[in-house]
Amino acid sequence: MRKITFIGCLLLGMLPVLAQQGEDTFGSLVEAEMKSAWQISNFTANQNTANYDVLSHVLEFNVDPAEYYIEGTVTTTFRAKTFMTSITFDLTQQLSVNSVIINGDIVSFTQNADELVISLGSGIDENTVTTVIVDYEGEPGFSEGAFTIDTHNGVPELWTLSQPYGAKDWWPCKQDLNDKIDNTDIYITAPSEYVSVGNGLEISQTDNGNGTTTTHFQHNYPIPAYLIAIAVTNYQIFTQTAGTAPNIFPIVNYIYPEMYDFITTQQLPLTVQMIDLFEELFETYPYHEEKYGHAQCSIGGGMEHATVSFMGGFNRELVAHELAHQWFGDKVTCGSWKDIWLNEGFATYLSGLVVEDFDGEAAFTNWKGGRIGNITSQPGGAVYLTDTDTTNVGRIFSGRLSYNKGAMVVHMLRYKLGDADFYQGLKNYLADPDLAFGYAKTPDLKEHLEAASGTDLTEFFNDWVYNQGYPTYNIIVNHWGEGQVKVTINQTQSHPSVSFFEMPVRIRLSGSGGAVQDVLLDNTFNGQEFTVPVNFTVTGVQFNPGNDIISANSQAILNTSEIPALQRVVLYPNPVTGTLHLQLPQGVLAEQAVFYNALGQKVMETAKQSVWNVSQLAHGIYNITLTTNSGTTQLRFVKQ
Repeated sequence: MRKITFIGCLLLGMLPVLAQQGEDTFGSLVEAEMKSAWQISNFTANQNTANYDVLSHVLEFNVDPAEYYIEGTVTTTFRAKTFMTSITFDLTQQLSVNSVIINGDIVSFTQNADELVISLGSGIDENTVTTVIVDYEGEPGFSEGAFTIDTHNGVPELWTLSQPYGAKDWWPCKQDLNDKIDNTDIYITAPSEYVSVGNGLEISQTDNGNGTTTTHFQHNYPIPAYLIAIAVTNYQIFTQTAGTAPNIFPIVNYIYPEMYDFITTQQLPLTVQMIDLFEELFETYPYHEEKYGHAQCSIGGGMEHATVSFMGGFNRELVAHELAHQWFGDKVTCGSWKDIWLNEGFATYLSGLVVEDFDGEAAFTNWKGGRIGNITSQPGGAVYLTDTDTTNVGRIFSGRLSYNKGAMVVHMLRYKLGDADFYQGLKNYLADPDLAFGYAKTPDLKEHLEAASGTDLTEFFNDWVYNQGYPTYNIIVNHWGEGQVKVTINQTQSHPSVSFFEMPVRIRLSGSGGAVQDVLLDNTFNGQEFTVPVNFTVTGVQFNPGNDIISANSQAILNTSEIPALQRVVLYPNPVTGTLHLQLPQGVLAEQAVFYNALGQKVMETAKQSVWNVSQLAHGIYNITLTTNSGTTQLRFVKQ
């Protein structure tokens, strides 16, 4: 994530002051993220790189953080997916290719706009494995800010941040979301006074005898090009230990010396607790055979490069967000920018889970309320992007939609399915061999959650992921005789793309002496009525007390006036598939019931009956004229 590049970390729900700090942090992260990629608004995926799979890269970079320049040799081993006469890499024209070698022979190539096209002579057949070596140099492209030099405390620093499309600005690669590199070796040669950082485990440091040192990192997990990163400056290293035996691994932190004491004593210790939480909820840290870590650099937020997040700061929510991406975004990566919420929404939500675990339920409720307030500040907007949206970096990195609404949709799935099925579905999603260390799209998540819960989520995803807006609820609660209340739920929608948001609705009933009862009602249609038993006199009602549903301007009203007996007659269940029941107030007796379909045609008539088998009726809406010893009333039910 260009976290500012894909960040959406905010743990706003703590104390009010901390909440405000969280909002400020979140806004600056997303803004910086968008700025870092502002010139890619007309980007289209390069179909010329779709005909091969990258198996490995050996990346050799010669850099100096005091100079905006790179010399590189990239050795790529690939497998042809079809017959190929040339291979194309993404590469900015601002870098000059000196030579290309295949099987020891120098081969011809051309550089077009953001492409390096290399001749394969008479061609190679499908499934042929070939290695190509590209030697290049120059001033990296700067349109996306993917390669940056700066200073901290007067000391030069260099860092890269390639998401979403910036890798081509500093090395020849395949950067679209259709391939991952199986294993990667990174060799960084830099002046010896500096410390170099890369993905994976540090294998060696070699003093070259000329004032430079070459540091070798090896990463043996599949990785997309945009998550490969390097950083160089005068880091001081702070190492922690995390994980549970036998999967113990180091957390290697690369910190500016001038900030080392504060960061290592006041901010980084919580990282281990966050890892413990995420491992408990989901699975073992995905890269436990290598490392996790942080590299400080002068960005406005953070970026979750695999095994080492690049950090502009170390506030708790940012650390949590980038760590969360190691599971959601790095191990399982969104398969298209339309599905960016699978990265950003989940990372944002996991930062909320840290609030829930560290600070308690009240703080988590406040955190969710902050997300809802931002989401409902505008009436439209979907979590899932359109084709047009993916050419707009501001839309890809929408804090309101990709981050906050994505996070709340994740929470509503948990709320709807329950913790056991929700977390099991996510564990299965992360462990799926077709997705693990690969790419996922929204239907993949849906299928795993459905399989774990046995619940059809088509309507949920249509309403909350693919379409736009949110509901406004109007809930009326009436006293309904001895020991019960009737709840009537109506809803309007903020955007016409959704006709009705089906959701379990939680209301909180309260009474004298601190009596409280939470009720969860499965609201599937407008005007739906529920009869709720309660063992105290209700004096107050609250809608959505846990901030579990995205909604705005909703209200729950307690009607304390006496309700006439016939208005307290209830049909249940409603909707119904088989047996329909009639609930009557004390003293009221059914004498006759006449059933009519939606066309006004009589379809059934009974006498002195309060239970009916309606399984033979066609699907649709029915009206009943009910005659009782207290008068006549009209009732309606839905036959499913």
